[in-house]
Amino acid sequence: MSDRVSELLQRCGTDEPVLPPTELYNEGWMLRLVLDWFENRPDVDHPLRFHRDARWYSEALLASRFLPTRRGDPLGESFTHADGVIGHFDIRPGERGEATVAPDARQLIVIEAKMGSGLSKGVKNAPDYGQAARNVACIAHALTVAGAHAEQFDSLAFFVVAPKSQIEAGVFRDLVTADRIRSQVATRVEQYDGRHGDWFEEHFVPTLEVMKLGVVSWEELVEFIDGEEGDSGLREFYDRCLRFNPLRARK
Repeated sequence: MSDRVSELLQRCGTDEPVLPPTELYNEGWMLRLVLDWFENRPDVDHPLRFHRDARWYSEALLASRFLPTRRGDPLGESFTHADGVIGHFDIRPGERGEATVAPDARQLIVIEAKMGSGLSKGVKNAPDYGQAARNVACIAHALTVAGAHAEQFDSLAFFVVAPKSQIEAGVFRDLVTADRIRSQVATRVEQYDGRHGDWFEEHFVPTLEVMKLGVVSWEELVEFIDGEEGDSGLREFYDRCLRFNPLRARK
């Protein structure tokens, strides 16, 4: 049956489709192809290089520091969906893909993949708590729960991957910076009247100080992979993603 699923997906974008082309040609599948490539080439020199015993997972759930404490909690938020995670972590059996960091982890990279859209600006109970800040706060919380410390990591990062044209248009400008993220998380913590103050100072801030932040273009990744591999076929796949996902430059 899995072969049949593959055949149906291959009809996406052809003259005889049976489902929308965006079911295959999207940022999610683009990122999976990129992560699969890096996993099988651990010796390449790149920020997405896999460390020894590292794994990857798509659509992982990251627990929030600010999960609801009761039904109808006016401040609580749900889990954050990470488009991609690389590193030393486990996926809880029987859960919907919740990632838990290994206590002795040396690598943890969370990736947010975009194609035609920007980062979300907030959540229902915190309209100014942006997507980048939420991801970084979830990373810091995951380390706290695991009893891990930022200093033990050789690779600790949050990256946004997006089309070059979106980046140059300023869609992500100032959203993936330490100052902006620290300010947004501090404001979120203030909603709780000191309840998470110690965590912010003792866990979040040290994690943010060590963590690498950045915005990477799909074009850069395609060029790197093709430079190592020759014609990997990734560029053709990316061109189809752009074709079926019109870009909307937003500032």
